[in-house]
Amino acid sequence: MSEVEALFQPSILPNGHLPLDARVEALLFVAEEPPTIAQLARSLEVPPEAIEEALNVLQERLRERGLRLQRHRDRVQLVTAPEAAEDVQRFLGLSGGTRLSTAALETLAIIAYRQPITRAEIEAIRGVNCDGVLRTLLARGLIEEVGRAEGPGRPILYGTTMLFLQHFGLRSLADLPPLDGATREEPAS
Repeated sequence: MSEVEALFQPSILPNGHLPLDARVEALLFVAEEPPTIAQLARSLEVPPEAIEEALNVLQERLRERGLRLQRHRDRVQLVTAPEAAEDVQRFLGLSGGTRLSTAALETLAIIAYRQPITRAEIEAIRGVNCDGVLRTLLARGLIEEVGRAEGPGRPILYGTTMLFLQHFGLRSLADLPPLDGATREEPAS
């Protein structure tokens, strides 16, 4: 058995260590913010490819559990399964929350599918000013500034956040339904 194969054995390894997927799970459980693949690799002193493989193993193991792996750009975190949302909300005493307006949902959809995107590009698609809607989506943590576009004035580029994925029960942007039958790919970070 190779050293890499030994990292993925389901029980405690002979040297007393957990398999790599269990070690990654432990770090995700205690992380205050979603870590990057590189951060996990550095912390566990393994190559990023081994982390990717461990995440695949962990994702498969969580398939029938109450937790899921959620990926956004190069970050990953553990979240509750969307199917458990009602139970979790009831347990925590949370209401269904406030709903997003139609304008906010339209703007959010444009950002989700076209990110990174500028305010002017969003307004060109919607045909109306979207300053207030962008402020609302930023305040709710559903979108974030992801950079600056090249060109006059270097306008702000917007993208979705991990909270956006959680809010809509998505594991990654690849889970968005395709537009016009096209295949959805995760945008580059």
